[in-house]
Amino acid sequence: MTTVVRVLSFLRPYRLRVLAAIALGCATVAANIGLVAVAGYLIAAAALKPALLALSVPIYLVRFFGVTRAFLRYGERLVSHSVTFALLAEMRIWFYSRLEPLAPASLSMHRTGDVLARMVKDIDELENVYLRVFSPLIVALVTASAVAVLLGVFNLWLMLVAIPFLLLAGLGVPLLGRALAARVGEDLPHIRGELSAQAVDSIQGMQDLLIFGREASVRGRIAALERQSGSVERRLTRVAALQSGIGDFLAAGCATAVVTVAIPLVTTGRIGGVYLAFLAVMTLATFEVLQPLATVFPLMDRTRTSGDRLFEIADSQPNVREAAQTISAPLDIDLEFSHVSFAYNADMPPVLDDVTFSVRRGMHVAVVGASGSGKSTLLSLALRFWDVDAGMVKFGGADARQLTLDAVRAQISVVMQEVALFTDTLRNNLRIARPDATEADLLWALDTACLGDLVDRLPDGLDSWIGEQGLQLSGGERQRLAIARALLKTAPILALDEATANLDPITEATVLSQLLAAATDRAVLLITHRLVAMEEMDEILVLDRGRIVERGTHAELVDSRGAYWRLQEAQNELFAIT
Repeated sequence: MTTVVRVLSFLRPYRLRVLAAIALGCATVAANIGLVAVAGYLIAAAALKPALLALSVPIYLVRFFGVTRAFLRYGERLVSHSVTFALLAEMRIWFYSRLEPLAPASLSMHRTGDVLARMVKDIDELENVYLRVFSPLIVALVTASAVAVLLGVFNLWLMLVAIPFLLLAGLGVPLLGRALAARVGEDLPHIRGELSAQAVDSIQGMQDLLIFGREASVRGRIAALERQSGSVERRLTRVAALQSGIGDFLAAGCATAVVTVAIPLVTTGRIGGVYLAFLAVMTLATFEVLQPLATVFPLMDRTRTSGDRLFEIADSQPNVREAAQTISAPLDIDLEFSHVSFAYNADMPPVLDDVTFSVRRGMHVAVVGASGSGKSTLLSLALRFWDVDAGMVKFGGADARQLTLDAVRAQISVVMQEVALFTDTLRNNLRIARPDATEADLLWALDTACLGDLVDRLPDGLDSWIGEQGLQLSGGERQRLAIARALLKTAPILALDEATANLDPITEATVLSQLLAAATDRAVLLITHRLVAMEEMDEILVLDRGRIVERGTHAELVDSRGAYWRLQEAQNELFAIT
């Protein structure tokens, strides 16, 4: 119930509209019951052939209820659905805002497809809390209580005989459904999440699946999940059909019982005979309000499971948190690593061990080393995707942990090893870095990244769509587009993580030369395992197993004939072979 209460708490800003929707719902049900009940009375009264004037009131009531119920139903649906859609929109925004601080450290523990299912399917499931549980429950309670009181006004025995049937329909049938479908509804969100995860994984990796001939096995897993989902849906449908049948039986039984008790009262003159049809039809109509309650408990189970899946992620504590009191970002920005040590897991050896270096404005520093030596981790720590275990990362002499996350990330323009492009135009992918960039700025950045001819080749120039993840472009073009985007961001520090790994040696050297020339007034941190443009670096750090084993200029490191020299010799041999 705690999860359901938390979900309902999101309705607090809309409480007036919720009350209005419930009031309209009660009025709509009253109009429906009033229409059929008064119509029954009118038919019975007309059979006695009274004066037309005596029937004028029920005639006008039938017209009134017939017209107003349509407007009331429209108003109720309009208000209730507007509240529901507003609630779902707010929850999606809230959930996304809780995802952002978790990326990438904590969020990497979850599958993309499953997170997507939580954000879409599970939040959609939460509409049941209001539309099919909360509001119908209150409307049914108010309506059933009002009808029971009205029966008691005619005669106490009529109320007493109807109450057990009302309780069985409103409480007994839902409890029976919950017993028959115990935990089945709870499984559905998990199955849908796994199905979404499998679908996303298979679509993203379809090329490799086709290459290795594994598409049949993936289809089999998806089909198995679909069968599980179908099995759950069929069981829930069978339970719902049984509940509907029992509800109809209770409605007929209640009407029969009320009429059976009322007939002696009519014969003794304690109730007018003209009201007999009124009582029977009113009783039957009341059960139409109670029948939706049959799905309350299965929906509550599904809602609770969906809510738990949302709150499981939303309540996660991010690995990186802002300090309770932050300081302003320094005006003179340089990047410094001071005795930094870090491990992704306490049970694993450190990825970085006592690393110290600095990159000042106008200074170009390269960090080189074999794959897995900890180079990319330096950039993740500078961006505060993770926090150091020991030592400090400083900006302008200030501990990065004392700055806001936005302030830290505003200081660095980055090209990550994995290029992330969006399904949008070339122009909009560039403007992510600087929304106010002019067309001249965009063309300058593309020219600097050796992509000047791309705009001419694309059918719509800067407004051409580049496909999902930029798949309309080659791997090298995607990487250079990321470089152009990084150049547009006016940050004092430019960091490049294997930014030219997909380029041929000639293009790589040209891009790096133009990039460094354009960044003379910035601090540049180049992370690479390919020793290109090293002569233009002010300092080169050689990283091995998380430790800096050598440092100096290109000439100094070559003369020392150490680790850097061996890396260069290995690269020269590789180039000679190719």
